[in-house]
Amino acid sequence: MAKNSSSNNIGNTKKNIVGIVKLRTVVERLQKSLLRAKKPSSSSNFKKGHFAVAAVDENGELKRFVVPLSFLTDLSFLRLLEKAAEEYGFGHDGALTVPCRPAELERLLEEKWEEERVTGGGGADKC
Repeated sequence: MAKNSSSNNIGNTKKNIVGIVKLRTVVERLQKSLLRAKKPSSSSNFKKGHFAVAAVDENGELKRFVVPLSFLTDLSFLRLLEKAAEEYGFGHDGALTVPCRPAELERLLEEKWEEERVTGGGGADKC
């Protein structure tokens, strides 16, 4: 039993490391994409330390959200960014598009803002 438990722990550790490496790659790509954004209008609409995120509704209309950079440390939000990287990539200007309905993203952001305001803790994976 001890050997099996030990091999499970090693397997879980490897999975965690792979997940961390993937998330780090997503964050690095996001940072590069944000630095490449050339449209002054995309950055002048919100204050420093924030970035634009867009979600698409059922009718194909984009809804834009302004998100603080501090959300880049939230695991739920990072998972959403990882999905965005897989689905859309980061090679475009303007808001980062995420594979999530606007209402779901709004709930995720509201929960995160409330948690930061009250406890500073993590978030829930809604998308």
